[in-house]
Amino acid sequence: MDGSTGTAPLWWDGRSPSPATTSEADLPLRADVVVVGGGFTGLWTAYYLLRADPSLEVLVLESEHVGFGASGRNGGWVSALWPVGADTVAARHGREATLSLLAALRDTVDEVGRVDADEQLGGGFVKGGTVALARTEAQAARARAAAEHGAAWGDGTTWLGPQEARERLHSPGVLGATFNPHCARVQPRDLVDGLGAAVRRLGARVAEGVRVARAGDGVVVLADGRRLSARAVVLATEGWTPHLPGHERALVPVYSLMVATEPLPAATWERIGLAQREVFTDHGHLVIYGQRTVDDRIAFGGRGAPYHLGSGIRPEFDHEEAVFASLRRTLTDLLPVLRGVRFTHAWGGPLGIPRDWNPTVLWDPVTRTGRAGGYVGDGVAATNLAGRTLADLVLGRTSALTALPWVGHRSPSWEPEPLRWLGVNAGLQAARLADAEETRTGRASRIAPMLSRLTGGH
Repeated sequence: MDGSTGTAPLWWDGRSPSPATTSEADLPLRADVVVVGGGFTGLWTAYYLLRADPSLEVLVLESEHVGFGASGRNGGWVSALWPVGADTVAARHGREATLSLLAALRDTVDEVGRVDADEQLGGGFVKGGTVALARTEAQAARARAAAEHGAAWGDGTTWLGPQEARERLHSPGVLGATFNPHCARVQPRDLVDGLGAAVRRLGARVAEGVRVARAGDGVVVLADGRRLSARAVVLATEGWTPHLPGHERALVPVYSLMVATEPLPAATWERIGLAQREVFTDHGHLVIYGQRTVDDRIAFGGRGAPYHLGSGIRPEFDHEEAVFASLRRTLTDLLPVLRGVRFTHAWGGPLGIPRDWNPTVLWDPVTRTGRAGGYVGDGVAATNLAGRTLADLVLGRTSALTALPWVGHRSPSWEPEPLRWLGVNAGLQAARLADAEETRTGRASRIAPMLSRLTGGH
């Protein structure tokens, strides 16, 4: 049953929804490094900069509060997933560079866990892996292919037969699943708040409620016209990036929505599984994702909300009742034991998608301006890798991280409106139709090849 649902993310329970504010008098006129954006990318960058050089003056500017964007709203997967397929990366950069990227992503999952423990961030990190169910014959074929592909690249993905799949997640009628051990569950708002506190302990100034009009080339201009100077500027704005001058077509903000159940009793969990706190999804075309939360709920999300003309971002876009209803139906279809369970929360927010689905880390040594993002929803771990990489670049250090193939990658610009509005929303509708076709026919969708081209070959 739906019940009454909260409008703020489950992860924000017990916190004030109002943005923090910083007095202008509290802001310095200059800093060694100014980071624009108080989410994971910005905070990880500040963290590793100060770990490397505690004498740096680092200023983090956040227009709302730490974790306001995707960092505090997401599904809580710290995963080695990458939105672009390994074969596509290898075609551009070669096999060895691709293997280095995949290894760095796996190492990053453990690095997040290490920092969570060492700094006592309180993120609820449990590395239980990812189970991805195959619920139709077409999904089973893709799952087997994914396991074979994973073996070729050494990414740890294995095929589970129907019984093995149900031992991890007791979903009736599944035909099998893939399992990958390189993923952890976290409570994302706790993790980002803990990281913000750690950055402050290391000496950074984190200013909340401060809006930036433009930034780069050693200058940050605030919305009120005030100018701050910096030796280096890092843009860490993800889904909000198109709202910065000069970056209007770099990314599109696409909304992902989530729902959460009430806390479930132990007897119900015995019927569901996820005993190792595995996160879960399926091999459908329309993305879904779930986790067993720290307080024993299921938090479950997916795509399907429309892209808004002109890269629009508004609070009301966080809520699409038709999508919430679809998510509840999908989850109870996946786990019929949840029928009659009360759903207590429903929320959403934008994530950033580049035109070729390829995340990037950019650094201009002339203007001393860096940027990272375009994670396509796989950013909870990738932001850590980005933060470590940006720290090396800002400090002028050459490392294995700065040699990874996403460093310096420049995605094509998105089409001007209304073409991108038509294209993005057509892609979302095509994913729905592809899943419906496969459920109806039992065969791979004829639309699927088009979707693969649209999503970077993933």
